[in-house]
Amino acid sequence: MESSDGLVGWGEAIIPKRVQAVRGAIADMAENIVGQPINAIEEIWQRLFRGAFFRRGPIMMTALAAIEQALWDVKGQRYGLPVYEFLGGRVRESIRAYAWIGGDRPEDVVAQADIRRAQGYQAIKMNATGPMHYLADYSEVEAVVERVDALRSHLGQDFGIALDFHGRVHRAMAKTLLVELQPYHLLWVEEPVLPEHKDLLPELANLAIPLAAGERWMDRWDYKAVLEQRSLAIVQPDVSLTGIHELEKIARMAEAYDVTVAPHCPNGPISLAATLQVVATIPNAVWQEHSQGIHYHHQDQGSAGTEMVTYLTGPIDLQPDRGRLTISDAPGLGIAIHEDAVRRQDGAWTWPDSIWRNDDGTLAEW
Repeated sequence: MESSDGLVGWGEAIIPKRVQAVRGAIADMAENIVGQPINAIEEIWQRLFRGAFFRRGPIMMTALAAIEQALWDVKGQRYGLPVYEFLGGRVRESIRAYAWIGGDRPEDVVAQADIRRAQGYQAIKMNATGPMHYLADYSEVEAVVERVDALRSHLGQDFGIALDFHGRVHRAMAKTLLVELQPYHLLWVEEPVLPEHKDLLPELANLAIPLAAGERWMDRWDYKAVLEQRSLAIVQPDVSLTGIHELEKIARMAEAYDVTVAPHCPNGPISLAATLQVVATIPNAVWQEHSQGIHYHHQDQGSAGTEMVTYLTGPIDLQPDRGRLTISDAPGLGIAIHEDAVRRQDGAWTWPDSIWRNDDGTLAEW
C-alpha cells in the first residue's frame, strides 16, 4: 500500500490454498478506499467489514487484515513511531518463542526437539496425530502417548511441550487422548476439536490439560461465546485473519476472563512483526509462535528454502535470541521488506488441497 505522500506499508494475507480468491477480495476492497484518509484505520476497517452486507469468512477477513496491517505500517512511519505506541505503549521488552517440530508422521521427534533446544527455544509444538477416524484403533492413541513420553523423558519437566490436534481428532478420540496425556504436563492441547464444534469445548475442559484454540477464528464475535464458556486457557488469534486492532481487542477481552494469549503465526515476517506490535502492549501474552524452519515451508516445491529472512532487509531479522523475541521500536511494523524478493516469489507458492483419507476411503481432516 502506498500513501499520497510516498510512504509504503505492508500487510500479509494468508489462505494460500485460495490465493486467487484472496487477491480478488483485496482488489475489491481497495477500490472502496482509494483516496480515503489513511490515518482513519478504524473507520476504514468498519467500512470494509460492514459495507459489503455479507461479511466475515476467511477470504474477506484475511484480505481486510492485510490492508489494515499496511495502514498501521504507514501511520507509524508517518509519525515516526512503532505501532504499539498507538495501542497504549508497550508493557514488555520481549516474549518467549516456541517452534515447530512437525509430528504429522513422526519418527524422530526427540532429535528434532534437540535441534530446537540447541537453537535456544524453551518450548516446542508438534501435531499429535496423522489422520484419525471417528473411532480409531487404540494403537494410534498409544503411538501419540509414546512420542510425548519420549519427549518428556528426554527434555525434562520444565521444557514446554504443546500438542496440536489440528481439528483432526473427533470428539470420542479427543476425550480419550486428553485423558491419556494428562501425566505429561503439556503446555496446552491446541484445536482439540474442529472450530465448528466450539460447543464441545466445556466437555473437554474438565481435564487437567490447558486447551487452546482460535487460529481459524476471525474476530471478537468468534471469541465471545467461548470466553463466556470459560473452557479455554489460551486463545490463539492470528493477525493475518484478525488484523492488528482486532487482535488487540480480542486480547483485552481474554484478559477480562483471566485467559492468556499465544498468538498463532506460522506465517511470514509481516505477520510476525504485526503480531509483536500487539504483543508488546498486552500483559496476558505468554508465548509467541515462530516459523523458523517450519516443516511445511519446505515440503512445497514453490516455497522450498524460503524463510522469513528471505523477505527482509535491514538490521531487524525477527530471529529469537536465547528463545526470546524482542520488540522492535522502529517506526510502523518495524521491518524493511525486500520487495524484489517478494515479487520473485509471487505466484511461486503452490499448495494444493491436502487430501487425506481414512482406511475406509472417507476423507480425513488435515
